[in-house]
Amino acid sequence: MLIEQALSPFSEEIQAERQKDVSTIREHLEISLNAIIDRVQCQFAELLSQKESGSQESGLDGRMKQTEDRLFELNGRLEKRLAELEQEQSCAIADIRHYGQAWVLPHPERNSPEMASMVSNEEIEKAAVDAVIAYEEARGWQVESVESENRGFDLISRKPHPEDPKTAIAVRFIEVKGRSQVGEVALTANEYKTAQRMRQDYWLYVVFNCATQPEVNLIQDPAQMGWEPVVKVEHYRVGLQELKKQIREAGEA
Repeated sequence: MLIEQALSPFSEEIQAERQKDVSTIREHLEISLNAIIDRVQCQFAELLSQKESGSQESGLDGRMKQTEDRLFELNGRLEKRLAELEQEQSCAIADIRHYGQAWVLPHPERNSPEMASMVSNEEIEKAAVDAVIAYEEARGWQVESVESENRGFDLISRKPHPEDPKTAIAVRFIEVKGRSQVGEVALTANEYKTAQRMRQDYWLYVVFNCATQPEVNLIQDPAQMGWEPVVKVEHYRVGLQELKKQIREAGEA
């Protein structure tokens, strides 16, 4: 029942989103890296032509070796990233285990001075997203909002090919965090895991001073930063059966 009515539809939804993201990343990865590889190959061909024509230029062999090593490194990077993307699009339901249960309540300290800047504020969030979209469009990139889809990021920004606007030569998956002034930020578990999975393709745009003059700050691959998990236990709970067992044993003592 759980698998058929809840987990299977959820798995299909996640699988579709994962394949869409991976396809977008793979497309821009192949276009950008292949362009660099082609350029380096042309450089190597020119050096090889000089050598075959009998050039005695000092350091020619060294430059050829460096260029050849560069080609090897680029091709290796492309193959490795494509293999990683192939793994990333795999998604399956594993063994179901019950680890526990939880009550989800508003943070008890949400009104404290320390937490005030972390509480969601629709006006601040909208100002932050608008500032980021304006920033990206000013660079000539095309922005798509996926804020309502809970994908672990808010925006997808694409750099159009100069000769084919429908083709993207680069893409950024952007999570936007806005602050009314200047303060720390937090990622949800979904955002953090998505950042870990996407690595260099994931960008965190932190927008300070949203209440006055928004200031956009860019961070690529934020998963490599020193994030600290925040866990706080408000109370402990014991099941009724365990409680009855202990009462019974105490009565028998």
